[in-house]
Amino acid sequence: MILSFQVEQDCLCRDLLRAQQVSAGLAKAVKRAGGFFADGAPVRTNERLRAGQTLSFALPPEPPGGAAPEDLPLTVLFENEHAMVLVKPAGQTVHPTLGYAGGTLANAFAGLMARRGTPRPFRPINRLDRGTSGLVLCAMNAYAAPILAAGARKEYLALVQGAPMPPAGAWTEPIGLEDGSIIKRCCGPGGKPSRTEYETLCRGKDSSLLRCVTVTGRTHQIRVHAAFAGHPLLGDGLYGGSCAALERPALHCQKITVRLPGEAAPRSFTCPPPLDMERLIFFNDMVK
Repeated sequence: MILSFQVEQDCLCRDLLRAQQVSAGLAKAVKRAGGFFADGAPVRTNERLRAGQTLSFALPPEPPGGAAPEDLPLTVLFENEHAMVLVKPAGQTVHPTLGYAGGTLANAFAGLMARRGTPRPFRPINRLDRGTSGLVLCAMNAYAAPILAAGARKEYLALVQGAPMPPAGAWTEPIGLEDGSIIKRCCGPGGKPSRTEYETLCRGKDSSLLRCVTVTGRTHQIRVHAAFAGHPLLGDGLYGGSCAALERPALHCQKITVRLPGEAAPRSFTCPPPLDMERLIFFNDMVK
């Protein structure tokens, strides 16, 4: 893949690369693989470019993917040369683990790339827990990965027990590993800074539907914050939620907003919640 950037004003090559968010690691890899070109002539990163020139370079060949290719269902909501937006069902892990060596989103992605004859690493920008459904944004090349990671805004729907007060606000308690566990998290002074912004969309007799935005990206963040606030997610037995009506955390990544490389305005991608959450919303007679 060839990337090209127009030189708007005289500058050093390295300054233009920095302005275009080309990482230092990628710039080194490009130098090793073939180098940079100004109007087709080789140019070093410490050389000056003139306004009106075009700087171009080829992205280095993609390394082989880590997950084994598998012929699995895969819902692709959007795709271009820089990004892919996938819809992950509840019950599927994102990456292979000791307990789930196959059948993962990574295996499905590797299978799709293998069938196309374009193998590449699986680069998810956001990672969802196995029980969480919804959107997963993936970078399709090394240039796009840090750009997408820096600017993606993730919005979730969460069904929680009770009614948070105030009905909108932010949970900011630090999150860290619970003592003696390698999985469960907790809020406490020894944790990492964390922020979840929430808004109550509607309420039922015993539960509420929240819209949550994760400003930080801690493991189990929404689940831990909601439980600490006294409103665990329905179906989230790990953090005290009732599993009577649902056997997985009632959490769904419904919207991702991000500026894609080469585009001036951000795009938003949306995905409605799956049937198990929709049924709970309906049967709980929720109202605004």
